[in-house]
Amino acid sequence: MADIKPIHSEEDYDAALARIDALMDAEYGTEEGDELELLTTLVIAYEEAQFPLDNPDPVTAIEFVMEQRGYQQKDFAALIGKSRASEILSRKRPLSMNQAKRLYRDWGVPPEALLAG
Repeated sequence: MADIKPIHSEEDYDAALARIDALMDAEYGTEEGDELELLTTLVIAYEEAQFPLDNPDPVTAIEFVMEQRGYQQKDFAALIGKSRASEILSRKRPLSMNQAKRLYRDWGVPPEALLAG
């Protein structure tokens, strides 16, 4: 197994990616497979630290779910209330905790997306 070190720089990251590419056909449970697993774990940790992804704001999350499922504003209004739905989608009113719970329970919108912002 190659000498595996933490990834501290862009050069380390590029070298790890190149080695992962070379090991892609390694079989699980072999020395090369173990090396691939370790390097992949290190690369994921480095990427999460260097390139964190923020959750979308609640309205963006709601709009995404609506688009993906073919829902319209009337569907959101049926769940939240007509006047509130319009105010929330136009960002004039924040989502309440009860509304976030309803969206999670009925539409499966992740709570972390609804509570962001």
